[in-house]
Amino acid sequence: MDFKGFTNEDFDVFKIDGLDERMEALIQTVRPKLEQLGERFASDLSGMTGEEMYAHVAKHARRSVNPPKDTWVAFAANKRGYKMMPHFQIGLWETHAFAWFAVIYESPVKDQYGAELAKNWIKLRSGIPDHFVWSADHTKPEVFIQKDLSEDDFRKMFERLQTIKKAELLCGIKIERVDAVKMNGKEFTDKIEETFNTLLPLYTIAQKAALSKNFT
Repeated sequence: MDFKGFTNEDFDVFKIDGLDERMEALIQTVRPKLEQLGERFASDLSGMTGEEMYAHVAKHARRSVNPPKDTWVAFAANKRGYKMMPHFQIGLWETHAFAWFAVIYESPVKDQYGAELAKNWIKLRSGIPDHFVWSADHTKPEVFIQKDLSEDDFRKMFERLQTIKKAELLCGIKIERVDAVKMNGKEFTDKIEETFNTLLPLYTIAQKAALSKNFT
């Protein structure tokens, strides 16, 4: 079945109280759509990156008390997992949908990636639209709009990635809920495809960092 887009019912899942109740709703309403997106974009990203990319739909299996506040499908060049790898994500919070390229705290190439970003930032920035957003913590919905960040802000983010064990860096788009529910499946996937193409240079830089550390 083709992806038809997200609805208010999908976003309202995050209003449901209780871990079991919210997980049941996620499994029934949102996860099938994430699986559809996973099948579509694993193929697309394999073509974009030249590597076989695998989709990993969030299972939230480690949760025992608190219900998830967001959910996602991630894409990485590793069949077993994505958290250690440079990866792409598509997902939802109650307030918005998102599409990211991410290097999170479990990645062993964060320091090299931060250094490569700092070295190549002037060239990279020209290819990233000012409405794109950045995050230093994938567990929080707050983001920074690129146009509001100074060169010093970016320098500090790249330095932090090199020096702080728990540092992360994500870049992508935020689609407000009110806009996301108006988009049909093709409009949404076209937007994600455009976003991932824009973020591809960041993936290339991360792969260079991985090769410099002999990690692939």
